[in-house]
Order: sequence, then C-alpha cells, then structure tokens
Amino acid sequence: MDIEAMIRRRQRPDEESRLVAGYEPLSPATHVEEPTDRGRLLEQLLDHLDPVFDSRLPPHGYLYGPKGAGKSAVVTALFARLDHQTVNPGTAIYTTTRVEPTRELRFVYVDTRRHTSEFGFYHTVVDAITDEPVPRHGISTDTLRTRLHRRLDASGAGLLLAVDHVGESGSAAAETLVERFSALPSSVSWLAVGRTEPDETVLTDYTAEAIRVGPYRHHVLVDVLLRRAADALNHAALDDDAAATIAAWADGDAHDALAALFVAADRAARAGHATITDADVDAGFDEVPADCVALGRVFALPANKQTVLRALLDLDPADRETVTVATAAIADETDLAAGTIKRYLYELAAVGVVDRMQTADDGDQGRPPSRLEPSFPPTVFRRLYDLEG
Repeated sequence: MDIEAMIRRRQRPDEESRLVAGYEPLSPATHVEEPTDRGRLLEQLLDHLDPVFDSRLPPHGYLYGPKGAGKSAVVTALFARLDHQTVNPGTAIYTTTRVEPTRELRFVYVDTRRHTSEFGFYHTVVDAITDEPVPRHGISTDTLRTRLHRRLDASGAGLLLAVDHVGESGSAAAETLVERFSALPSSVSWLAVGRTEPDETVLTDYTAEAIRVGPYRHHVLVDVLLRRAADALNHAALDDDAAATIAAWADGDAHDALAALFVAADRAARAGHATITDADVDAGFDEVPADCVALGRVFALPANKQTVLRALLDLDPADRETVTVATAAIADETDLAAGTIKRYLYELAAVGVVDRMQTADDGDQGRPPSRLEPSFPPTVFRRLYDLEG
C-alpha cells in the first residue's frame, strides 16, 4: 500500500458511501502500470523480444490465452515502458554490455477493438511515431501507409507492433490482419495477441513463436482482487475470505472476478454497508453472465452505440421484449433517429454485446419475439459510463 492510495481512499467524491473511494481501480477494463504476479509471462515476452536490446527486431510472434488472463495488461504495460525508454534520453533500453545501438526502435500498441478498419490501424501507428498530429479527416488510407513507409525509411528506425484482440467478434479478423501485415515495411515486426489456439489461426503461419498464457492461479487472483480493492475501497471493506470466494468462482478469469467485485462493492455502497457482505458477493455473481463479454470491448464501441446501450439498460423489461419496442423506447430518451437505433441494436446483437433471448411463442406465425439482454454486467457499464459523462 502506497501513501497516494491511502490518501485517495479518504478523498470521497460524494457522501453516497464511506466504502467506495473510487470505482476506476475496480474496472475490468482498467490496466494497471504494474500487473500483479505476471512475472513469468513478462519473462517469456522479454525472451521473445530479446533482440531489441541489441537494436534488432525480433521475429513475428503470437501471444494467446483465455479472457481475463492478463494478456492485454502485460503487453500494454511492457510496450509503454519499452517505448518510453527508447524515446526519452537517459533511459535507453540498451545496456553497457550490449553492442552500440545501430537503429532506433519504436514500440506501438494497436487495439483492434477500437481500430477495426485499415484506416484506423494505420492512423494509430503513424500517429504514435510522429510528433505532429495526424488528421482523422481529409486523408486517405493510402496516404497514411505511404507516410509510414517514408517515416521508417528516412529514419532507419525499426517498429514493433503489438496488435491486440485479434480474431474477436467485432475486431479485425486474422485473415484481414495478415493482408495488412504483408503491406508493412520490412522494418516492422509484429506481436499478435488473441484467444485462438495456434493451430486454429492463420497468424501462426507467419510467426516464429507462439506464447501461451494460462488463467490466473487461485492465490494470484486473490492477490489481484485485494490489491485493486486497496486502491478503490476503504480499509477492510474486502476481507481475505470474500476475495477467495470471488477468485474461486471466477476460476482464473480476472475480468469476471473484478466485474463481480465491482457489482458487490456498488451494492454494498448503495446499501450503506461498512464492508462487502456475502449477499453483496452473491449479487455480483448473479450479474456476471456465463459467457461475459469483456467490458473493454463494450467501452471500445463508438459513442452513439454506447449511448444506445446506456438507454437500453434503463428500460423496463416490457420495453425490451423486441427490437422494435426497444427502438421506440430508446428514441424517446435520446436524440438518435429510430432507424439508427434499430440498426445499432441489430449490430450489437450480431457481435454478441447484447443477446436476443427468444421469448415464448404466442402461437402467431413468424419468428417469436426476442428480448434484448446485455451480455455484460449492467451495473459496471452503467456506473463507469455515468462517471465518464
């Protein structure tokens, strides 16, 4: 526990609760600067990246594992640290025992949940390695691709890309990324990050190594929960037994464990509890769907789709019985056109962010009505969305 965290616990944003000091540390979509107990994975990644310490690019790689295993947390933290040491004088990644660096290396992270299009992909990369702002309008994908080639050719720099969430529903497909990678300069190496097994993705046809990360072990996940709680909750709000119960239920999935803890803490705060009770924990379990969609994917959606989701969560069950009924209800609460709302709802269902749960057939001909249900914990999205707004 550091002094800053202890101070934050006492800086309550309102008087709603003396239990929760801040919700952000509990968010499954929040990545900390120092991931908890992922030393082995860091060592594996550093073994793969070892050539960069001699100013050389490593071969292409593929990192894979299940949801909630800490892949994104570790990769974002590692690439941010390596790039910081590259571009800041006095913090170079090269040591005195290594050869004198012959080229600059840059490290860029691309989230394909947020940047699914080819334009978004290149814009992210070019914007990360240039000092001047890159416009989002009035510029073509071909121009961005050309600018990337010229920038690397002129500087002689090498570029290592971490491309995350590949192959997920709503993200860039592996086959699409292979085409994009083939158009990159030879001075670029990539590390793809996904959930698919190596023998089920075309990406490994182009990689030298596949690195597997497994689910969190029970005691490690308990530590993750206690550390996040220490930054978010007042002292002793979450005891060791409650953390162990949540970790056992989540079965190695840190995302779902944090989501359940978030819901439990929110329920306890609204009830005025001094600590998180067993009933609060059970409520957290009840709200996390069996095949929970990652909150990071939900918050990567365009702003208008998030607006539709937020309005959907406040509808009475009767107003979610069909897409048509939900569309009309949401249109009354937002400035979006009904046609746009309906299209968004179908698109959100197509990528699994909402489920269309088939309701009882009333005997009429045609498809039975389908009730709209979120595939993520509504309390977590609602609270974080409202805080950002």
